Amino acid sequence: MEKKSKIIILILAVLVICGVAAHLFLTPSTVETVGSKNITDMVGRTVQIPASVGNVVATSPPMTTVIYMIAPEKLTAVNFQWTDDELKYIPSQYASLPVVGGWYGTQDGSYEEFIASEPDMVIESIDEGGDGDLATVQERQNKFGEIPVVAVNDTTDVEKVDGSITFIGDVLGAQDNAKKLTDFNDKYLNIVHQKSGQITDKKTVYYAQGNDGLQTNPSNSTHGQLIDLVGGENVANSLAQGNTTSGIQVSMEQIIKWNPDVIITTNPDFYGKVYDNPNWAGITAVKNHDVYLSPQSPFKWFDRPVGANMIIGVPWTAKCIYPEEYQDIDMISTTQEFYSEFYHFDLSDEQAKQLLLDSGLKESNL
Repeated sequence: MEKKSKIIILILAVLVICGVAAHLFLTPSTVETVGSKNITDMVGRTVQIPASVGNVVATSPPMTTVIYMIAPEKLTAVNFQWTDDELKYIPSQYASLPVVGGWYGTQDGSYEEFIASEPDMVIESIDEGGDGDLATVQERQNKFGEIPVVAVNDTTDVEKVDGSITFIGDVLGAQDNAKKLTDFNDKYLNIVHQKSGQITDKKTVYYAQGNDGLQTNPSNSTHGQLIDLVGGENVANSLAQGNTTSGIQVSMEQIIKWNPDVIITTNPDFYGKVYDNPNWAGITAVKNHDVYLSPQSPFKWFDRPVGANMIIGVPWTAKCIYPEEYQDIDMISTTQEFYSEFYHFDLSDEQAKQLLLDSGLKESNL
């Protein structure tokens, strides 16, 4: 009996010693590792991020848009100020997010304000396959210190955007919502890929930019990509890519010579006066009332920024240029689905209809 007691005491002593040793050698970094994971970002860096990311901020509007679409509750800040019209479609809990700028066209980001928003992670956009981006990402990481910076391929090409959406969904734990978005994209890409190849009598399309409509972009600039995607012929495709920020300056004489069948614009000022401007009166698109304004809110459907917001622009552009060929697309229900799932705002039938009518679509083509 006494021997058994000694054995039990010895076992207990060993357990106590092991417990103390475990406590002594379990360092803070090991504890942190338990709550984190290593990932490889899209520029090839190994980055340690929290196992569950609660808060995130992006350095450019296209990436912020993707996050807003699939995991809005995780956003700690945005890069831009919402306009009054955009706020009509933004749930109140996201309308007051701090504006921290970013590093894109304006280059007005503030590291201090980014850090003050207390993100668990920062998402940085990179050009797909761009070796020069590694230095930029490393610079961001140095400035953000212990906050991990994750590089993600840009979303400028609507036909390649799925990979970035899926990647962001994975790191944010929003895989289901990311798949819903890529499924929506793939559905309409498949439709236009099938239909556009069957269109033999192609319509000519002019993408009007600027208040006077005298700036444009060919399709290879990414800004006009939806025209060719749905089977249209961009009249500016003979031009060099030029300035992708403001577009290529063209003359009224050139537009008259092109005489496009359809005009698409993202500029409300131009759209509001084109039908009353005598300089444009002889253009086929104007005579036939085939001028269309991309819906603007909460993000533009056709361009600027080029990103996941253009996914809904695929069926819309198809309906603008070829309403008969794409008559099977119900734009009212399509718009309602997209806004509900990805903009977190439910449109009534009448709201969706009015949004589309305001863009220039004819009621018979909705």
